[in-house]
Amino acid sequence: MTRPSDVSQPAAPAFARAHAEAPWRPDHALLAGCRSTRLLRRAGMADLEALQARAVRDPGWFWGHAVEELDLSWQRPWDRVLDVRDGPEFPRWWAGGAFDHAASVLARWTQPGRRDAEAIAWEGDDGSVRRLTGAELAAQVEAAADRFAAHGIGPGTRVGVFLPMLPETVITVLALGRLRSVFTPLFSGYAGPAVGARLRAFAATHLVTADGFLRRGRAVDMAGVAAVALRDAPSVRRVLIVERLAGAAADGGPRLDDRRRDAPWTAMPTAEQAAEVAGVLRPDGLVDPETPCMVIYTSGTTGAPKGTVHVHGGFPIKAAQDLAHTFDLRAGDTLCWITDLGWMMGPWAISGALLLGARLVMFEGAPDHPDAGRVWSLVARHRITHLGISPTLVRALLVHGDDPVRAHDRSSLRVLGSTGEPWNPDPWWWLFRVVGDGRVPIVNYTGGTEISGGILGATPARPIRPTSFNGPSLGMAADVLGPGGEPVVDEVGELAIRGPWPGMTRGFWGGTPADRERYLDAYWRRIPGTWIHGDWAVRDRDGFWYLLGRSDDTLKVAGKRVGPAELETIAVGHPAVVEAAAIGVPDAIKGEVPVILVVVRPDARVEPAELAEEVTARVVAEMGKPVRPAAVVVVPDLPRTRSNKIMRRVARAAWLGLDPGDLSALENPGAVVAIADAGAARRGAAGAPAISDP
Repeated sequence: MTRPSDVSQPAAPAFARAHAEAPWRPDHALLAGCRSTRLLRRAGMADLEALQARAVRDPGWFWGHAVEELDLSWQRPWDRVLDVRDGPEFPRWWAGGAFDHAASVLARWTQPGRRDAEAIAWEGDDGSVRRLTGAELAAQVEAAADRFAAHGIGPGTRVGVFLPMLPETVITVLALGRLRSVFTPLFSGYAGPAVGARLRAFAATHLVTADGFLRRGRAVDMAGVAAVALRDAPSVRRVLIVERLAGAAADGGPRLDDRRRDAPWTAMPTAEQAAEVAGVLRPDGLVDPETPCMVIYTSGTTGAPKGTVHVHGGFPIKAAQDLAHTFDLRAGDTLCWITDLGWMMGPWAISGALLLGARLVMFEGAPDHPDAGRVWSLVARHRITHLGISPTLVRALLVHGDDPVRAHDRSSLRVLGSTGEPWNPDPWWWLFRVVGDGRVPIVNYTGGTEISGGILGATPARPIRPTSFNGPSLGMAADVLGPGGEPVVDEVGELAIRGPWPGMTRGFWGGTPADRERYLDAYWRRIPGTWIHGDWAVRDRDGFWYLLGRSDDTLKVAGKRVGPAELETIAVGHPAVVEAAAIGVPDAIKGEVPVILVVVRPDARVEPAELAEEVTARVVAEMGKPVRPAAVVVVPDLPRTRSNKIMRRVARAAWLGLDPGDLSALENPGAVVAIADAGAARRGAAGAPAISDP
């Protein structure tokens, strides 16, 4: 068992210490109207610091008040908020209560005043737009639930959902909730083997997919990918197909052509299909809040993906509470988060926004197509109030300059959300000053699939410093732990959680003793009773927090841990560099040395050798000679997921000539080839060591 004392922490980064300025400060009007102020009044607390301190001591007290402020529709009120008789690793929430998350959404949107309000807006890659009112959404969810039941989907049925972000995706998720089935969301960019592996691990009996979707003006053939996936998933006996392209999908690939088990998403089963899969009665009665509703597979850096189990009274409630009390999302606001159903933020946005009565905007395609102003034009056309965007995507859009932003009306924006990667200062300031005109807070947010949302946030109700979090997400007992497991301030440590919360995974899918042990080993056993999340973080004496990246991305140079974020921040400080990824490669003397892969601006006028020399000099000047990079290499792109998360693990494997593993989640697999070629050239044809001591 590895304790924090067995792992040396990286040094606190210079950029985390350098920003005393807090360019965002809430005014009295915001504080008077924000939802966290309403929560303070309900709980009878003087300020957020006192509220958070009480939440850490008494999570049941906090979550009772927080959920009451959300004003959700419960089938039956709870008798007791929290039961930890089996320990913090296995809590039970809302004892005696009954909660159906999908029914609660529909209750919200069929209330007077919401029935005719727009609940969903969707914009296609081709510019087409679809809209659903609250009443239309409710009617379509109930109709889909009837069809799904006729196809054999009922309580406990395991359903894979392999869809892009479409209106039908929202309807499917809610209809499955109404039927009390369990679904696993699958990334729309996965290849067939990756989809098949997850369907097989989940033992899914049904799959909901699409014929395809449009991206950058071209048809993406999802049905062909699903056909390949089903070869590895013999448990699937019925496939329901959303006809997005109506026959326009790419030809030549494998097809879904078993008409006995394949049916249009809109159709009731034929007589032959009905005989194959008996329909079920729509369930009625009360739903235990601990009833599973979703299993999300994590994409860990090692081992098989882990199926994290989420329940009706967990993931949806945490999503809604974070959006309300961290992002200040209110009824009538509009949320657009650039994500996919297969990533946690997809189901999070669906559940959280709709439970709160906020409109959800989704779009098809790429955020820079047909031009670099796509995201900002979405804001203008749909009057988005809350926009979620990753630091990596901001860095990619920044190179196009300010004009694509300034060309569109962004006056509707009230909050800019950010998650996925640590920030560098320059892109943060660009988002704040140019996109937000210096008037919109950047709500930095970090957590995970296993969390159902955030561990740390940056609520607009407090001052915000560049690249920072201004505290834990309300209700989360977050801490930073030093080598002996003790809380530390102004030192880098492990990000930890010292108590339970409703959205925590109920373990790993499977329910076997081995699954239970794997869950405990993954999070709870390094310090008994404390969740260790696997991120390096630092909390300063003023109460601002900074994320430094995953523990498994950390470099260890001559025995000293170095977080990749600090090296990358120094690299992108060069005027020619727009993005960077720092990786550690083996060295005979130091054990490991940094290699910094950089992407330069399209208009940069600099020679690669000159750039490498200048970036190296910057690193040495700011961090010292011991962490001098062995190489600074210009590459066309960095491997990234469709949610714009840079995959350093993949970049490192490619550089070293190792198997990079499953690349099906990558947006740009060609980037891996270019890095592999650069690494091979560095090693030389004679099989020289990967790197030599600088």
